[in-house]
Amino acid sequence: DVRILAPIPGRSAIGVEVPNTQRQLVAVGDILASEEAARATHPCEVALGRDISGRAVLANLAEMPHLLIAGATGAGKSSCLNSLLTSVLLRSTPEQVRLILVDPKRVEMGQYNGLPHLLTPVVTSPKKAANALSWAVKEMERRYDLLAEVGVRDITGYNGAVDRGELRTEPRAEGVDDPGERVHDRLPFVIIVVDELNDLMMVAARDVEESICRIAQMARAVGIHLVVATQRPSVNVITGVIKANIPARLAFAVSSLADSRVILDQGGAERLVGRGDMLLLGAASSTPRRIQGSWVGEDEVHKVVAHWRRQAPRVVYTSGVEGEDDPLLGTGANGVSGAGDDDDDELCRAAMDLIVRSQLGSTSMLQRKLRVGFARAGRLMDLLEQRGVVGPSTGSKARDVLMTVEELDELQGQQGDNSL
Repeated sequence: DVRILAPIPGRSAIGVEVPNTQRQLVAVGDILASEEAARATHPCEVALGRDISGRAVLANLAEMPHLLIAGATGAGKSSCLNSLLTSVLLRSTPEQVRLILVDPKRVEMGQYNGLPHLLTPVVTSPKKAANALSWAVKEMERRYDLLAEVGVRDITGYNGAVDRGELRTEPRAEGVDDPGERVHDRLPFVIIVVDELNDLMMVAARDVEESICRIAQMARAVGIHLVVATQRPSVNVITGVIKANIPARLAFAVSSLADSRVILDQGGAERLVGRGDMLLLGAASSTPRRIQGSWVGEDEVHKVVAHWRRQAPRVVYTSGVEGEDDPLLGTGANGVSGAGDDDDDELCRAAMDLIVRSQLGSTSMLQRKLRVGFARAGRLMDLLEQRGVVGPSTGSKARDVLMTVEELDELQGQQGDNSL
């Protein structure tokens, strides 16, 4: 468990780290009450813990701009996520920061339901999680269009222009808006927290990886940030594409040198002693920093959540985040959906034609033939079930096809006549 630093960053000396047999508890409240926290005023500033010198360590998610957390079971990942979320709730209002929480394990983040910061209830289904990430990509594109229209470079410049009164924020007195002039509101930061990436990659690897990479590559300027955690740091979960686009890493104790290299591209995490002991590798640093992670009790989390629930007893969620409105893409209202609807209709018709003519109700066939991911192919199959083309799901077996080729030809002929 001894770790050698040669040299100590910023000093001309060699350091030897030996675990302390009497570990000190690092509370989130102590970190947020420190001088370092008082100087950090950004709404996305979160408490991480204390370094080996006892200094409080905070991180700005807007500067990272995304964070990958990995480590073995019980090493402290969930406590770290609770500390991050509690920091946001204690320092930011729903007008400043909104959250999307993905919890496939169902038990870690259920306590945050009902928060006014949430864009949608805590997502527990991997398929709905893939839809939520797709929604975030659409929202990112919408925000970029907004920034291009106003002529600013990032979300800070846009919100500054709104605050200075350079953009119209209220409808005209007579209540009739000029259709060429948009009413502008402040844009909140959006933090997407995924508690277990492995579960999502097992269900919809292609869609999840594509959405994560697009968000990681482009979303920083528009204020959308990812925090992704996994207890299985293997190359099948933390793929090379995901690692290349999420430069900031937080490694907890792992079982082997290979796992440490998957997370940090170097050894060190295999020598950590667990229970919140972690290495932080920043985006601009090649040397990891050892930190004792901050901890927040479950009762303290309940008190913070209860406070916000009292402030906003009725929470209005953003529609379409989990995919209820658009049966194919999982994107809905709020100015995000609508693009590509014609392509979706074409895809549905192509799926119907494939399944009826082959008389095989297989989701994997749709993936291969239409070149779509698992989540989208599953949504297509659900839509065809609603239309009476296929029967209900029977587990891993192919669905029964209820429509004959003759009925399909007749339907296509009617659609052709209607188009004339």
